[in-house]
Amino acid sequence: MQSPQRFPALDVFRGMTICLMIIVNTPGDYHNTFAPLLHAKWHGFTPTDLVFPSFLFAVGNALSFVMKKWEKQGTGAVLGKIFKRTLIIFLLGYLMYWFPFFEHENGHWSLSPISQTRILGVLQRIALCYCFAALMLHFLKLRLTVIISVLLLLLYWALCFWFGDPFDPLGMQSNTGFFVDRWLMGDAHMYHGEGVAFDPEGWLSTLPAIVNVVGGYVAGDFIQRKGKTYETISKLALAGFTLLVIAYFWNFIFPINKKLWTSSFVLHTVGLDCLILGAVIYLIDMRNKTAWTGFFEVFGRNPLIIYLFSELLATVMDIIEIGGESSRNWIYQHSFAYAGPYWGSLLFAIAYMLLCWCVGYWMNRKKLYIRV
Repeated sequence: MQSPQRFPALDVFRGMTICLMIIVNTPGDYHNTFAPLLHAKWHGFTPTDLVFPSFLFAVGNALSFVMKKWEKQGTGAVLGKIFKRTLIIFLLGYLMYWFPFFEHENGHWSLSPISQTRILGVLQRIALCYCFAALMLHFLKLRLTVIISVLLLLLYWALCFWFGDPFDPLGMQSNTGFFVDRWLMGDAHMYHGEGVAFDPEGWLSTLPAIVNVVGGYVAGDFIQRKGKTYETISKLALAGFTLLVIAYFWNFIFPINKKLWTSSFVLHTVGLDCLILGAVIYLIDMRNKTAWTGFFEVFGRNPLIIYLFSELLATVMDIIEIGGESSRNWIYQHSFAYAGPYWGSLLFAIAYMLLCWCVGYWMNRKKLYIRV
């Protein structure tokens, strides 16, 4: 989602997020990846765990720019924009997981069964969080929205312990969110990347994720009202540090966990994002250090399209075979594996990210900015 005004720091922040997202999603070899580029196995936190919540934070930042424009429009027009954007992003995410729609088995091609297609995912969560955050921020006062956000974090905490397995309320298949997802969707429509049915972007855990968007909006609104000054950056950093401290202590009773998207995880990531955004504004607007920003702005101006391209191309490379193996693995083994298992895997991911950047660069040169 693009903001109607130019805010270079937001484009850079969003671009950094997409850049790292592509790198961590497409290593040459998942089994030989440096630890910081992997998600925490369960409780805990790695730099990779910051990527997705940072994109939600950026969505909230962008909302702070369009909200003033919405205030001049009728309720019907605003609702139409919110629901249309939500539906398109959700559908794109669903189709991305269903792609390539057909499967080849026993010498025959057949339509991939919808009954086994994953319903939720990254883009679906972005769509839902955007929808609920936009509705609250537009129709309610900001103070009330913040209060509701705090209540959502507390409610999610309570639900996890009230309805989860009493012996293991935060286990992968014993938490409240898992029970809700299995009841609503069934195992076949859930994520199976962990070896069992479990969706890290499930319905219940979407509730606290909404707060990441609200946090981004509050930060963006504060920056616009106060201006890009040293005082603004200081207060943004102070807010980020305060959230990190609260998250640190909350972690002892409700552990930081990206796959469960715990309330402490929300505060931890919003706090880090406030610090990072403040640092980016400081470098760009206060110190005028912009020689490095152009690279990330390419990603930040077409984030959704570049992300979709990166995911779909990876799927195509897994389907097309060279010498009896996927073209993706063939390219890795014959070009990057010579650098060693870990460095070769990282170099492949960086090369793939640069390929996606080239697509974004071409779109930027042609002034093609696709807004949903």
